[in-house]
Amino acid sequence: MSVYLPTLKQLQYLVALEQHGHFGKAADACFVTQSTLSAGLRELESLIGVTLVERTRRVVRFTPLGLKMAEKAQRVLREAEELAEMARAAGKPLTGDLRLGVIPTIAPFLLPRVLPTIRANWPELRLFLREETSGLACESLHRGQVDCVLLALPYACGDIESIPLFDDRLYVALPQGSRADLPDTIGADEIDETKLLLLEDGHCLKDHILSACNRPELRAGATMLGTSLHTMVQMVENGLGVTLVPHMAIEAGLLDGTSVFARPLHADHPSRRIALIWRKGSPREKEFRLLADTIVNCIPAPPPAASHDYDDPQIDRMWGL
Repeated sequence: MSVYLPTLKQLQYLVALEQHGHFGKAADACFVTQSTLSAGLRELESLIGVTLVERTRRVVRFTPLGLKMAEKAQRVLREAEELAEMARAAGKPLTGDLRLGVIPTIAPFLLPRVLPTIRANWPELRLFLREETSGLACESLHRGQVDCVLLALPYACGDIESIPLFDDRLYVALPQGSRADLPDTIGADEIDETKLLLLEDGHCLKDHILSACNRPELRAGATMLGTSLHTMVQMVENGLGVTLVPHMAIEAGLLDGTSVFARPLHADHPSRRIALIWRKGSPREKEFRLLADTIVNCIPAPPPAASHDYDDPQIDRMWGL
């Protein structure tokens, strides 16, 4: 008995509908009309003899089997895409399309420094950027929506490969009135947990700060309400508390035009590690390593390195220590 094999186009329609939960939006994502997408899915259901999607006027609801097939279809589409990438990567490196995910505590501070060099070195590369919090960026990576991600480690992101780029020192940001008689560095044990402001859940910088300070009471006492580092700095300037910011943000001018000043955090592990990550087994690994080298070469040469944050002998670059 012959078995019907779904087409890649039908799988694309199925995955798009599962991701968007709306026929119109899924059709737009696939660059087809809504009727074309709907007809393609009905043909798929008819040929395999099962219902994948329950349709009503207001709700698109996947059946349990439909959800399983959509998940498998994502992997099939990713593998198919990687077949094409294998052929392309065998030719000239870093040409064509590359989708790069970047987290919000890196994107506005690092990208302006590195993008001009990337454009100059790899003029045939079409770089598409997607800014998302760490969890969403990892999900996009494994869904095949991005090819690689600029992420701050440590962060659990599933089955990935990574190359460390540099370590990014954390600084304590304080309001102007705190300046008198402050030491050159501020110890983690000197931070008042009732005045610590952190980014809201979803930003890995929050966890890196709490890990660097290594004080369990900070997790319970800190106020988690900031949606961006710029917002956090404004709250500090208005006397609502103190926060911690990465050195790359300070170098990029985060504190310019404010009365907020910063001191390096003194702790056993005062940094987060910036890395480029990609799906394990990706045929574009050599290209990602070329991209990582380009980014590293854009970073100012560091002063003599202090002790590193994590057990990784590959890292000998520190930024801001």
